[in-house]
Order: sequence, then C-alpha cells, then structure tokens
Amino acid sequence: MSGKRKTKQRLWRWRSSPLRRHDDILEAWIILVTWVVILVGGAVIWTVTGRAAAQEFAWQRAERHAASAVLLSDAPPSTSAGSGSQVLATVRWTAPDGTTRTARALVPGGLPSGTVITVWQDGRGALTTKPPGPIEARAEAVLFGGTAAVAFSGLVYGTAALARWRLDRRRYDQWGAEWDVIGPRWEKTG
Repeated sequence: MSGKRKTKQRLWRWRSSPLRRHDDILEAWIILVTWVVILVGGAVIWTVTGRAAAQEFAWQRAERHAASAVLLSDAPPSTSAGSGSQVLATVRWTAPDGTTRTARALVPGGLPSGTVITVWQDGRGALTTKPPGPIEARAEAVLFGGTAAVAFSGLVYGTAALARWRLDRRRYDQWGAEWDVIGPRWEKTG
C-alpha cells in the first residue's frame, strides 16, 4: 500500500485534478525532459569525448618517437625527495631528418655529463613529452568523457532548476494575488 501511495505522490503532476494548475503540468514536463536530456545527452557526450580523447592519444603514440640523447652538462641534483624528480639540462639528439639538435629537456637529477638518456620527439624532431600508454590513455579518455558528461548534466540540471524557480516565483505571485482577493473575506467573518 505505501509503495503505491509513494508512486501516486511522485506522479501527482500527471494525474487529473481540479487543483492541478497549468504550471504543475509545465513543471512535470520540465522534470521529464531534464532527466531524458541528462541520461541520453550525458551518454552521448561521454562517448564522443572519450572517443575523441582516445583518438588523440593514439595519434600521439603514432607520431611521437623515442630517441637517444646525450647529456651535454652535469644535471644538477634534484631538490625534491622523490626518486622520479627531474631537472632541466641541455641534451643533444638526432632528429628524424638526420640533423643534430640541442635543447633543454627534463632529465633525472644528478646525472653526469655524457650520460645517454631517452627523450621523446615529434615528427619534426622537436622535443615533446612521452605519450600515454594504451592503459593510461584509456583511463584518461574515460575520465575526460565522464567529466564532460558530468559538466553537461550539471548545466542541464541548473537550467531546469532555474526554470522551476521561475515557475515557483510565478506561483507565489499568483497565490499572493489570490490571497489579496480572499484574505479580506476571511477577516470579515471573524
């Protein structure tokens, strides 16, 4: 019995009633459309954004290549406590077109001059970051897609909340106007 009663309470805007106003029907449609847009639109946004990020990461893996580089000067010791801390140092490597290039890159701290390290370069030979691996790329693509879906859902929900707030304000004004008409009648009967 209580489950049936709760369902009736939730769906009261859809039932025919002499107390139901046009604004109640409008609010019911706003709620329905909001949830449909959040569910369908969120899924589409998540999928599209996730696939776009996955394609970008795949392109990065295809376009970026590892190259051996020689450290030209001693790398200063790292000031942070982590074992993976890196510092800027000057390195020399050979670009895909065969030219020798020199630039500053992040290297492990404390390495002596002449140490061979691995750097990552793009198709033009410019230094870049290491591309994410397949597992990391998949996780980041899911995260980007989920974040986009949540942001989209928040925007839709906020827009619907604003529309419902406006309906509430209109109902309050209507109730005030009705009370201005009915209120004096009640005061006379007392």
